[in-house]
Amino acid sequence: MMEVASWALQRGVYRALAGSLDLTTLLGGVRVYDDAPQAAPYPFITLGQSVIRDWSTGTEDGAEHNLTLHVWSRSGGKKQVQQILEVIRAVLHDQPLLLADHHLVNLRHEFSEARLDPDGDTFHGIVRYRAVTEPAQAVAA
Repeated sequence: MMEVASWALQRGVYRALAGSLDLTTLLGGVRVYDDAPQAAPYPFITLGQSVIRDWSTGTEDGAEHNLTLHVWSRSGGKKQVQQILEVIRAVLHDQPLLLADHHLVNLRHEFSEARLDPDGDTFHGIVRYRAVTEPAQAVAA
């Protein structure tokens, strides 16, 4: 059975982030979560909202993905969040991630934001990427 494109993309993004020495150094380990544990030490990244739209042509199937990542820090300012956001950009923007059963046409940074969370203690970074994928057999045809 073919892997769903959105799950293949999430796995590819996770592998890229978890495999980045620069990022794991800033985070203090592989602290990238789909669902963060209650007692996760700061800083960490969570994989957020994923929106998928049909991007098919008259002859080929395709999907457009908007993927949001969240950075969480309690370092006492936005600097750490901004550093992590910049490393995420270096790891993901226009990079050729390998996806199970799919071909990544492109992966582009759309925006980043750093702000103080309403709790007054946590700094929150938000970054969104746009990706286009095609089923792997569409590439071989």
